[in-house]
Amino acid sequence: MFHSARPVHPVSSQERVELVDALRGFALCGVFVSNSFLWFGGRNLLPPEQLQALGSPLPELVTGALYLFFVAHKFLNLFGFLFGLGFSIQLSRAEDRGTSHVPIHLRRMGVLFCFGAVHLLGLWLGDILHLYALAGLLLLLFAGRSDRTLWRWVVVLLGVTPPLVLALQLWGPGAAAPVPESALRAELLTALSSDSVWRAQAGNARYVWRTWFSSPRVLIWLALILGRFLLGLLAGRHRLLQDVERHRALLRRMLGWGLGVGGLLNAGGLLAFQLRAQGFEPATHAGLFLLMGLQELGYVILSAAYLAGFALLFQRERWRRALAVLSPVGRMALTNYLMQTVLSLCLYNGWGLGLIGRVPPSQCVVIALGLFAVQVLLSHAWLRHFRFGPAEWLWRSLTYGRLQSLR
Repeated sequence: MFHSARPVHPVSSQERVELVDALRGFALCGVFVSNSFLWFGGRNLLPPEQLQALGSPLPELVTGALYLFFVAHKFLNLFGFLFGLGFSIQLSRAEDRGTSHVPIHLRRMGVLFCFGAVHLLGLWLGDILHLYALAGLLLLLFAGRSDRTLWRWVVVLLGVTPPLVLALQLWGPGAAAPVPESALRAELLTALSSDSVWRAQAGNARYVWRTWFSSPRVLIWLALILGRFLLGLLAGRHRLLQDVERHRALLRRMLGWGLGVGGLLNAGGLLAFQLRAQGFEPATHAGLFLLMGLQELGYVILSAAYLAGFALLFQRERWRRALAVLSPVGRMALTNYLMQTVLSLCLYNGWGLGLIGRVPPSQCVVIALGLFAVQVLLSHAWLRHFRFGPAEWLWRSLTYGRLQSLR
């Protein structure tokens, strides 16, 4: 650990890596589509008969299949990878300055956890920020570890943990116990459909309190998120995205193998979804268990192909100009993530336009893409006048213990 009397400062705009910002914007778009498809529109809360009525027309079946294959979990993997890569970049810069990265990182994660807790309990049950903050604290334990050690942990967290968790869910202690969450979700849907802001948000907080801390899901999510972070940490160490030209051959292999192997595994995941819809259960069908156990690996590998393809396209001038449009969104990722929640609650909850449970999946996707396009425009306009997004400014100010200059 290094010590220095020199003060530490936030990363300047000149020090940023434009490709990383653009990728973060791309990932945020996919995360928004996924959240809208599953949660904001109410899909994960609807009873089976209502869900079937909304999703049975052919366009909706196609939308659902495309979502499962191309979107589900891929952009969360990409977003987590970029968080780990950002940690690696910050660690490298702290070492270059001869300062310790630990105090600043602890404060950053502490502030992020507070943001996440407020977002989770006060706004929306799907918050990821508090989990990123907790996994970010664990990331400190791996800062000085060898590449081999990191790879071992990645294999355990992303390759071994998912099938192990599935096996425990199927055959472990309490596996046969009924899960009462469907009743809780029905209660939450009723609250969110209410025209009372207080009732809707109280219902959200009550659901979080009853489910989030009474099951091992937090530990499972932390394991998966930490695995993604470690992949980003490894990539940052070897400057995968900071020096794309040097790694062009590797990125091409990632693209080819990622599309091939990731495509096969995600096709298997789609098949598993269809088999379960037809009544097959992984507890009694080994093939189905295998398909489901390998799903997380398929998500990771296909998201690696997305990353490689994006990075390679970014090296071409015409594509760079097009994809760089997403960079301001990535620079304001925290602001835009929180904005997505607020806008979606206004559209879907009963106290807003009341679209929850009434909009088919394809329209949820269109709404998300339309709102994201507005965010692109707003991000460009904001950053023409200011250095940081509003939430980023507050995060930095609280982290460094002094108000940061916005201009």
